[in-house]
Amino acid sequence: MRFNKHSHLTGDHAFLSPSSYHWVNYSDEKLSHRFRTIRAALFGVEQHRYAAEAIELGEVQIDGTKTLGMFINDGIHFRMTPELVLYYSDNCFGTVDAISYRYRRLRISDLKTGVNKTSVSQLEVYAALFCLEYKIDPHDTRAIELRIYQDNECREYVADPQRILHIMDTIVLFDVQINELRLEEEP
Repeated sequence: MRFNKHSHLTGDHAFLSPSSYHWVNYSDEKLSHRFRTIRAALFGVEQHRYAAEAIELGEVQIDGTKTLGMFINDGIHFRMTPELVLYYSDNCFGTVDAISYRYRRLRISDLKTGVNKTSVSQLEVYAALFCLEYKIDPHDTRAIELRIYQDNECREYVADPQRILHIMDTIVLFDVQINELRLEEEP
């Protein structure tokens, strides 16, 4: 048998993929909901890509009252770096939407394009990763400002340095434990 080659699809996954076969039991409503959820996620990726480019180029947005415009304009105003990977170890790293550290003031902004409930905890972990990677004691900062942009508003939090220090300690401890577990699995 000579099999058909679909090299242009290598690495891609179909919506109705055998590897995520649960769709065989979907109702029409569930199918519609899942399709819209996936499309919204893809749109969110595009918005993040656009925001990063606009911040890097300093392209101020005319409509600064909408989520994306607020995020971009603040990113430019605060001279933030978009889409920066913060790294502690192969067990703990992540990409922050926008970050700046100037005059001992750490600013971290997160663009939320979906409708899911958000938590400042994600931004606290980014702050902890930043402090670990750059060897900064959170108590030595003037402030750690965390912002979540969603639903045409910006929610701002000032992080407690003690909470960030606790998360840093947890990362270090859990990293050691994960590495020990990996060693136990080796032959």
